[in-house]
Amino acid sequence: MNKTPIRVAVTGAAGAIGYSILFRIVSGEVFGPDQPVILNLVDIPQALPILQGVAMELEDCASTAVQKLTATADLDEGFRDINWALLIGSVSRKPGMERKDLLAINGKIFTGQGQALQKNAAKDVRVFVVGNPCNTNCLIAMQSAPEIPSDRWFAMTRLDENRAKAQLAKKAGVPIASVSNLGVWGNHSPTMFPDFYNAKINGQPVTAAIKDENWLKTEFVTTVAQRGTAVLNARKAGSAASAANAAIDSVKSIMTPTKPNDWHSVCVCSDGSYGIEKGLICSFPIRSDGKKVQIVQGLELNEFSKGKIMASVNELKGEKAMAAELGLAK
Repeated sequence: MNKTPIRVAVTGAAGAIGYSILFRIVSGEVFGPDQPVILNLVDIPQALPILQGVAMELEDCASTAVQKLTATADLDEGFRDINWALLIGSVSRKPGMERKDLLAINGKIFTGQGQALQKNAAKDVRVFVVGNPCNTNCLIAMQSAPEIPSDRWFAMTRLDENRAKAQLAKKAGVPIASVSNLGVWGNHSPTMFPDFYNAKINGQPVTAAIKDENWLKTEFVTTVAQRGTAVLNARKAGSAASAANAAIDSVKSIMTPTKPNDWHSVCVCSDGSYGIEKGLICSFPIRSDGKKVQIVQGLELNEFSKGKIMASVNELKGEKAMAAELGLAK
């Protein structure tokens, strides 16, 4: 039986993360080797010559999964009838730029993208935002597309989760597969909280496998928070491949049922769970049944965890207030 193609748009397709993700999409890794894909590469007009080069390379992969490739700077064309939007493109923070300046620039981009998605995308579209500040960019796009249900919008903290798992595995001297139930809370920023208290190593609490609670509360949390900066300083370039990898992990986690008794991290529109303001795009531990994503309920949070989570949520509230002040959000 021939499967209906999935239509996917990737913005910022000429950028480093876009370049890292596209070849894994055409390989069939993301949506399945027997799932046909129609792929729209979207970027700004100035990037079109580079985009054409990327499209040539993708053609040269001779992927049997790709039914059609389009490279465009036109959002209407790029988002027409799409089932998945991977919003990777955003303006990164330059030296001396305040967060509000960054929000002002990106807010306009994500307002336009939200409007174009509402106008053109398929009724079942799901939107995953990678471009930073991803939580608030996602909020702005979501509010610009009120007809697209709020449970279709996601932003990325999987890179934080993956970084946290890697650090815990290294410290405990175990393979990565031994680390489970690692939820990241809050904003995708250095304030996010990788919840080691509810995480497990070989099915046991992390605090039983790693006895040094002081390390967990200080060095571990700080290392995960500052990892992007550490990579940037070492490579003299951002974490493009690991970010692309985390985006792929996220899409797969949304689309496929979560392993029993485990969970992952993604930013979703808060329903008020754990006292987190309704309507904020906030990272939670989530589970998926392959169709719907749900926030994991009933997790115990001690005073340390609550303090960390609330600090990150307060940062999100601050970003939302800034976006509202700029006329980009309600």
